[in-house]
Amino acid sequence: MAEAATGQDADGVVLAMAGVVKHYPIKVGAFRSERLHAVDGVTLAVHRGETLGLVGESGCGKSTLGRLALRLEEPTSGSVRFRDFELTALPGGELRRLRPRLQMVFQDPLGSLNPRIKVWESVAEPLFLHGLAPRRELRSRVLELFTRVGLAEEHLERYPHELSGGQQQRVGIARALAPHPELVVLDEPTSALDVSVQAKLINLLSEIRAELDLTQLFISHDLSVIGYLSDRVAVMYLGEIVEIGPTEEIYRRPRHPYTGALMSAVPGDDLMDRRRRMMLPGEVPSPINPPSGCRLVKRCPFARERCQDERQQLRPAGPRHSVACWRAVEGEISPEDFERTRVALEA
Repeated sequence: MAEAATGQDADGVVLAMAGVVKHYPIKVGAFRSERLHAVDGVTLAVHRGETLGLVGESGCGKSTLGRLALRLEEPTSGSVRFRDFELTALPGGELRRLRPRLQMVFQDPLGSLNPRIKVWESVAEPLFLHGLAPRRELRSRVLELFTRVGLAEEHLERYPHELSGGQQQRVGIARALAPHPELVVLDEPTSALDVSVQAKLINLLSEIRAELDLTQLFISHDLSVIGYLSDRVAVMYLGEIVEIGPTEEIYRRPRHPYTGALMSAVPGDDLMDRRRRMMLPGEVPSPINPPSGCRLVKRCPFARERCQDERQQLRPAGPRHSVACWRAVEGEISPEDFERTRVALEA
C-alpha cells in the first residue's frame, strides 16, 4: 500500500502499543520454570511532537517497555506500531532501514559507548552505516551535533572514559540525534548524574525538544523531572499502566491510589500538602506471581472484594485522562480521600 510505504498516519500517532506483553522464563528449580511478568498488557499512544513521561518504581517494567517500543526486544505478544509500520512484523532488512527514525538514549552513558573508539566516531557511526552522510563530511557533521548538545571541538578526540558522566550523556544524546529521528526513547538519562549536572541536562533536553519538534517517550522514576519535561504522564505499576493523562491533571488530581501515593512525595505545596506522604503498606508483589485482580490490591487502603479478582483496565476518568481503578471511575474515591488517608496515617 502507498500509505504504508510512506509511513504516514492520519491522526498524528507516532507510536502505538496495544496489549503489549513481555514475559521472561525464569528457572525456579532443576525441572521447573516460571514466567516473570515484566510488561503485562500495556496499551498507550504517543502523538507527534509530544513528550510522554513514563514513571514508576524501579522494577515496574518501564525500561523493558521502552526497549519494546523500539523493538530492541521482542514482545511475547501484542502490537507495536511506528506510524503505519507494524514493528513486530517487519523483517530484519526493513527494520534496519527504519532504525534511523527510532533512537534511544540509555541510562548508563559510559556503558552505551564503545570504549575502544573516540566519541566522535561513536556519533558518526549511525550516519555512516545508514548512508546519511559521505565519509568526508562525517567529522564536520559530528562537530555540529556536539555544538548543539554543549560539547566543544576538543571533546571529539576523547575516549568515553576521558569524559565526565554529563559529557558522556551529551555524547549519547548527540548520537541519538545524528540520524534525525522522529521518535526518541530516553531511559532514565539523568539518573546516573549528580544534581547540578542533571539540571543542565534537563534544560538541554527541553531546548532540543522545542528546537527539533521531537516525539519522545521519557522514562524516569524522578517525578520532578517527569513533571518538568512531559506533556502527558503514564504511571506504571508491576507491569501495567494504572493511570495516564495530562501532566498537570495527574500531578494535581491523581485518581489511582498508587498515583496518589507517588504524587504525595513530590516536593511543594500545590493542591495537596506535600509535607505528608501517603505510604502504601507492604511490599510490591513478585512479578513472578502477581495478584490475579488489581495489582495493587494487597497494598491499597481502598480495596474491596471486587478488587481481588477483577483485573482492572484503563477507563476514561476525564478529558484525555484514564485510570485503571473501578472505584475511581465510579466516583467512590477521589484525591481528597488520598489526603484524608495521609492525615489518618500520620495520626
